[in-house]
Amino acid sequence: MPGPPEGGRALPLTTPLGLSSIGVVEDLEMDVEKRADKISGVPAILWGSHSDKIYVCVHGQGGNKEEAELLASVACRRGWQVIGFDLPEHGDRKRGGSAFAPWHVVPELSHILSYIKERWTEIALFASSIGAWFSLLSFSGETFKRCLFVSPVLDMKHLMANRMLRAGVSEERLKRERSVPTSFGEALSWEYWTYVLDHPIVKWETPTSILYAENDDLVPFDTVQHFAQKFNGAVSVMKNGEHWFHTPQQMDCLRQWLDCQVKHNE
Repeated sequence: MPGPPEGGRALPLTTPLGLSSIGVVEDLEMDVEKRADKISGVPAILWGSHSDKIYVCVHGQGGNKEEAELLASVACRRGWQVIGFDLPEHGDRKRGGSAFAPWHVVPELSHILSYIKERWTEIALFASSIGAWFSLLSFSGETFKRCLFVSPVLDMKHLMANRMLRAGVSEERLKRERSVPTSFGEALSWEYWTYVLDHPIVKWETPTSILYAENDDLVPFDTVQHFAQKFNGAVSVMKNGEHWFHTPQQMDCLRQWLDCQVKHNE
């Protein structure tokens, strides 16, 4: 599979994919050290032998720490360690505790990165779907060795505005009612909307490769292209792909892309 194009140019890939939160590969064959960990009480898994280099994995909605195993199967044999952790309301934290909202997730991610910076010297970032947006909010002042985004949510204002339009909910109504249920399962929140307006993404200095699905119905390609052009990213497009993917064939193709990116980082 070809490597990332330069200058944000879209690269058609021949294998159909789609992804959001990344599914866990069943029966993944890998001879990699793996141990459970906790970072200030947050459940985590660390893969790989001792190294100064680590990939930090931020999952999307519906994801969990185990999703990082796919990246670990590729990166650990090239001298990296990989760490994944459960964000609020996910994985081993589904019951109780903080909500899966940026005002809880962002401080938590900042704390986790501080923990990691004390223990590793070379840090790369991997994030999928809304995990990418959380990462942009949390790490705007950081520069990683490399960043990989898969089906990333990059413009939450645009996404929420579209959902408001789809639900027929005006900003005035949302302000008045504070929370409005929708037919597509997720309530619109005035608190969330104002947070998004108050926290635009204006800075990102890490070289970033993005894997985008051609038929992504959540994130428009124009949004990804604009981000890549503004922040000097590179975009690969998965032909016939969707936002979320989980089949063995799709996961195999994602693994090929990851392998290409990790090699590119050597």
